[in-house]
Amino acid sequence: MKKIFLAALLTASISIGVVGCASQAPSSIAGKVISCVDVPLDKSVVKGIELECLDGTSSAYFQSLRGPTVINVWGSWCAPCLDEMPEFVDFYKQAKGKVALIGIAVEERSVADSRKFIKANGITWPNFYDTENKTGSVFGMGVPVTWFLDEFGEVKYKKIGVIQDKIELVQLTEKYLGVKL
Repeated sequence: MKKIFLAALLTASISIGVVGCASQAPSSIAGKVISCVDVPLDKSVVKGIELECLDGTSSAYFQSLRGPTVINVWGSWCAPCLDEMPEFVDFYKQAKGKVALIGIAVEERSVADSRKFIKANGITWPNFYDTENKTGSVFGMGVPVTWFLDEFGEVKYKKIGVIQDKIELVQLTEKYLGVKL
């Protein structure tokens, strides 16, 4: 009897775990690869980790990014990144014009994979691509990670892991960047 109970419990746990890891459906809003020309930068920074804009027209040094900015570090291959993307889409609708939102695609097989992810998930903010996977020394290994930068480019907070909802993003933005949304 104990064996049957344990087998049933294990089966239920596995089923729950599989359901809990399922990705959300893609956004019904089509995403677009956006230019990085309006990303807040300190143009006097002339060295560091170079990131290419996914629109293919420009690049910037990570160290030149300024805020107030929320940076979402993601990978198209990352199921938790897919899970949190609808929260960023909703957040951006509210935050646009008040705080910058920037994506940085890391550990990608190709630029095409990143662009496809953007279009499929309703992303409409600028995204950079770490072509040589050099940001691992800054971001650490694993995604998703969300950074909150002030106007001087100082990291005010780093959230490791999935953003649970738009409310969390709004609260973190207000707490660490002083921007009320």
